[in-house]
Amino acid sequence: MANYTWSYSALKEYQNCPKKYYEIRVANNYQTTPSPQMIYGTEVHKALEDYVRTGIAFPKNYERFKKFADDLIAIPGDKYVEHEMALYKDKTPCTFTDPNRWVRGIADLLIVDNDYAFIVDYKTGSNKYPDPKQLRLMALMTFAHFPNVNKVKAGLLFVAHDTFIPEEYKREDIEKSWGHFIPTLARIDNSYDTNTWQANPTPLCKFCPVKTCDFFKG
Repeated sequence: MANYTWSYSALKEYQNCPKKYYEIRVANNYQTTPSPQMIYGTEVHKALEDYVRTGIAFPKNYERFKKFADDLIAIPGDKYVEHEMALYKDKTPCTFTDPNRWVRGIADLLIVDNDYAFIVDYKTGSNKYPDPKQLRLMALMTFAHFPNVNKVKAGLLFVAHDTFIPEEYKREDIEKSWGHFIPTLARIDNSYDTNTWQANPTPLCKFCPVKTCDFFKG
């Protein structure tokens, strides 16, 4: 059985193209060059992190996001900013850097108030095709790391569009929630076990750095 660490971003990259996943995350033959959109997203995340964590003022370019941060700060509970979580394969909690970790992720903001938790994931891109599945994974890790939490309310906060896409998860549905990830993880296991990494040509190929792929369009 394959032994690897996954995250939601890795899972999504595999779904988009197993060959790209292999070349970048397994063989380390290529690296993704940050696009202007990625750099912008990193800067906004850092500005929100600094303000919520320690009250550092927003850079002038990002002051318009202060209203979102103030609303989040007002939510009761303990605040965990850019909170790192990881699980072993038996789904018990471990440290983010544990060499035997199975899955890990970082919650942009996690708020815990007794048996309730709130998770927000900041998004700086388009809100046209929201993907809340990452929130489900963060909720599962929250249930593992905070055994008193029975309900998680979560949401994608599209800061540039003033849009919030809410989700809700309950501890009683943990096994059902894991079921959303099992099919793709089974495919990844098979790729590792058979060393088979099929290319998946899509319009995204023009942004891919894997020059050895037959569908490379760079």
